[in-house]
Amino acid sequence: MIEFLNDSSSFRTFVRNILNVSDLNLVMSTYAGLEEVLADEIRSIGGRDIELHTRAVSCVGDKGFLYKANFSLRTALRVFFKVTSFPIKDGEDIYKGVHDIDWGSFMRVDQTFAVRCILNSELFDNNLYPALKAKDAIADRFRKDTGKRPDVNKTEPDLEVQLFIHRSQCQVLINSSGASLHLRGYRQEVDRAPLSEVLAAGIILLSGWDARFPLLDFMCGSGTIPIEAALIAGKIPPGTFRKSFAFERWLDYDEALYKLIRETQLDRIVDYDAKIIGNELNKWVVKKAIENVESAGVEDMVTINCGDFRDYDPGINRGTIIVNPPYGDKIPVEDIESLYADIGTRLKHHYAGWKAWILTGSPEGASAIGLRPHRRIKVFNGPIECRLLGFELFEGKRNERFDRENKRGQSDSEGQ
Repeated sequence: MIEFLNDSSSFRTFVRNILNVSDLNLVMSTYAGLEEVLADEIRSIGGRDIELHTRAVSCVGDKGFLYKANFSLRTALRVFFKVTSFPIKDGEDIYKGVHDIDWGSFMRVDQTFAVRCILNSELFDNNLYPALKAKDAIADRFRKDTGKRPDVNKTEPDLEVQLFIHRSQCQVLINSSGASLHLRGYRQEVDRAPLSEVLAAGIILLSGWDARFPLLDFMCGSGTIPIEAALIAGKIPPGTFRKSFAFERWLDYDEALYKLIRETQLDRIVDYDAKIIGNELNKWVVKKAIENVESAGVEDMVTINCGDFRDYDPGINRGTIIVNPPYGDKIPVEDIESLYADIGTRLKHHYAGWKAWILTGSPEGASAIGLRPHRRIKVFNGPIECRLLGFELFEGKRNERFDRENKRGQSDSEGQ
């Protein structure tokens, strides 16, 4: 996420642009493996000059687009805008570059701030020292301009400044989202090692699920995949459930504009007769999943059942399965290979005509499935490198299926 937007621009020009609701350089962070999905989302809501980076996508948009991105993007973790960038050799260069910024354009002296730092440089041993220099620079700039300095709040600051230091370049960005956007706000309860809402939405979009057909997660845990699928099918913005975003505490916050953006996005919600099913073995976890479904307001689209996936029969002959089985790390599994072998057996013998996608961070488990995936997509679940495996399920062996289709094609040709 460090290498993007290395061209430096005048901070005064930037302030003039934001106050005039002109173009801003924006950066959306995400999980590794979801960059292309996020880029497609950004494009669909009007982002321009889109570029993909490692765990991030950059684009250009105005203030209204910044509001819309926070409210509507399903696979973004945070939305940043770039204030400036400058070359550095040491901590004093960071201090000077940050001190030159007119921070009074963004916050009042009676508000709070915090500085975070992501470091990819040999100039410093750790990220604490650059963050400390930037913090001092902001405090000193306010003291110079007003005779007072703002307080630091590390947990819920009014303004969160993010330094990205890559080699000898320092970029100064501001977090417009606040808490990570994966914290939608609808989850009341979660199971152990819950899947991130952003990652759940990402793998659904990667799967190419057609919402006209059923979606099944037969190991649904607290229901994140079924709920995110319902939000996608109903075009319900993920920001619907958020209480606030960081940009609402900025000096230039345009409440009327945000209200218009929010209402416009909510007007796009549709009544969709999607059939989305979750299944979970643990009765207590099923109860939590149902509560989360109700909290998200999608109980008309999502059904949660209780039972063992080895016995579950949806009574449907076509659809998409998306499942995130345990990897054996956070949730202990007595025999990981046996579990995944049972998944493969169930898919092979009971879901002919379906498409299946399995997200796993267990290479041993993936091998034990016993089916050949037609797609392998590398994604990260936090720090865990995973594979999203796609399977096309059919009766009989693969070669036998192709033989039947070829013979059918030859017969049709002869009949003509």
